[in-house]
Amino acid sequence: MADDKGDLDEATDRILTIPNLISVIRLLLVPVFAILIATHHDVWAIVVLAVSGASDWLDGVAARRLHQVSKLGQLLDPAADRLFILVTLLGLALRDIIPWWLVVVLLAREVAVGLTLPLLARRGYGPQPVNFIGKAATLTLMYAFPLLLLGQVDGWVGTVASVVGWAFAWWGVGLYWWAGFLYLRGAARILRSTGGPDGAEGAPA
Repeated sequence: MADDKGDLDEATDRILTIPNLISVIRLLLVPVFAILIATHHDVWAIVVLAVSGASDWLDGVAARRLHQVSKLGQLLDPAADRLFILVTLLGLALRDIIPWWLVVVLLAREVAVGLTLPLLARRGYGPQPVNFIGKAATLTLMYAFPLLLLGQVDGWVGTVASVVGWAFAWWGVGLYWWAGFLYLRGAARILRSTGGPDGAEGAPA
């Protein structure tokens, strides 16, 4: 995933980069996937999910190897991940492939983390960098979703895909919330060091 674009290189203000182009393409695939799953074109929906997962890995590799780490990319990539997860969750729930409580559990984590963003912005901080657990969670869920969709196929293929898909889904939920806890803890630490939600001490220049 491209969430680790900033691990080795300092982020620049460049906009036209190959990793950013890949992230934009992934964003454009979101409505395509939504239409495919809504119209029960499951095979093509699985293909789009697979392409999205592969591109998520590819833009991170491209950013590091081509030294094209950018501030825009650090925003685009996690945004594309979250949007794809949201649309996929809603699509699978509307098709009764996953229960709605699973949607609520994953969205609750996003809401909890999202509530810290305006507090951090008031201190002059942007979103926290995505950690390794968050990367693993997203990757695990991106494996789970196409398998759960493939689980709708009759026969042993569907049965195996469903079992493996749910295994990935449970791991993904656990990792997603673990990463969320780490983000919340990091946000609390930043807020304490800068004087709390209403303080301005220590804000970055």
